[in-house]
Amino acid sequence: MTPPAEKVTPISGFPEFLPAERLLELHFLDTIREVFELHGFAPLETRAVEPVERLLGKGGDADKEVYGVSRLAGEESSRDAALGLHFDLTVPFARYVLENAGRLSFPFRRYQVQKVWRGERPQEGRFREFTQADIDVVDVGGLAPHFEAEMPLVVAEAFRRLPVGEFRIQVNNRLVPEGFYLGIGLEDVAGTLRIVDKLDKIGPDKVAAQLVEAGATDEQARLCLALADIRSEDLSFVDAVRALGVSHPSLEAGLEALAAVVRAGLERAPGTLVADLRIARGLDYYTGTVYETQLVGSEDWGSVCSGGRYDSLASDGRTTYPGVGISIGLTRLVHLLVTKRGLTASRSTPAAVLVAVVDEESRTRSDAVAAALRARGVPCEVAPSAAKFGKQIRYADRRGIPYVWFPGAGESGGDQVKDIRSGDQVDADATTWECPTADLRPGIVTREP
Repeated sequence: MTPPAEKVTPISGFPEFLPAERLLELHFLDTIREVFELHGFAPLETRAVEPVERLLGKGGDADKEVYGVSRLAGEESSRDAALGLHFDLTVPFARYVLENAGRLSFPFRRYQVQKVWRGERPQEGRFREFTQADIDVVDVGGLAPHFEAEMPLVVAEAFRRLPVGEFRIQVNNRLVPEGFYLGIGLEDVAGTLRIVDKLDKIGPDKVAAQLVEAGATDEQARLCLALADIRSEDLSFVDAVRALGVSHPSLEAGLEALAAVVRAGLERAPGTLVADLRIARGLDYYTGTVYETQLVGSEDWGSVCSGGRYDSLASDGRTTYPGVGISIGLTRLVHLLVTKRGLTASRSTPAAVLVAVVDEESRTRSDAVAAALRARGVPCEVAPSAAKFGKQIRYADRRGIPYVWFPGAGESGGDQVKDIRSGDQVDADATTWECPTADLRPGIVTREP
């Protein structure tokens, strides 16, 4: 009796790309990693789990953010029961710095590309499992402000190398709203920040209502919204803030620091950085400059790259290691480009050449050709069966492989290679044939609608 077929259903929030889309993602990853290394960031990988107490104490939300980890078999120790999957890469990095401070050279520059997990409700562009690509700089005791300007400029360089189109990196400094709120008499700075951070989700009217409900006067709520409405691609935001008539030392310090970041952007990546005073970032550990990045034309998708400065996330009670970092939501970014803009790799396999098989008795000759090509860096595969050549060519065409190699097809018994796009077929030797650079690796194309 035939067993019933197993019904397979996807799990919401855990994306899986098709091969061509995964090749696109790997292209992005390789490009980003290359830029990070060009700027001297050293690679790290940290464990997937952290103590739940640490995760919840560093910005996690007990209701939705942290996935707990438990063993399915055997006795479960209390230590295992208190572990959770990390929801970002900054919290585990801060722990790593504390554990290894004696063996690191400061300022310490690292990049990290790993999966993270968040237990929130999945929706378009927001996942429960996804890949982040982070850079951070951490120092001992104090951190030079120029690192806060460096972070978005590194990301801008990476994005300019990728087919993401026009983008904007929005920057703010947490000292600006904090000093402003204190200057107008609002003492609950963290609560006010969390409410204002909802502006893009619920709109100004509901934000104002929530501010008043939290204890602000109508005038204080109006001023909070007026501050959040300030945005400029140059230094004019400074005068716009001062025109609101609010004074506080933290506000002045924040404006000075933010102006330095925007000034660096104007000099090195004009038109890329935008001072946007509604940007707050929801995580409580940010203390200085904060960043969010949007693709022009896809603003409704939200931020694809964010981060900021944190002064007390890594501290052992005696020494503090302040840092600043920025994180590219790699899965989120690629998913946007695949689903909304139709980007994909030009083929579903890395292979540039399919080596045909004349018959099964001569498969070893085809294997030898493939080995010679691979030794010279040409990705290839051998045909799965000794079918008619027309069928083998159609196999290559379906997978986007541009060349088919025919062992022994030449007049003197040598090999020939065929470009199946143009139909050109020429004599070739696997030890000398040069695959055109444009075909050696999958390219990036836009699917037909």
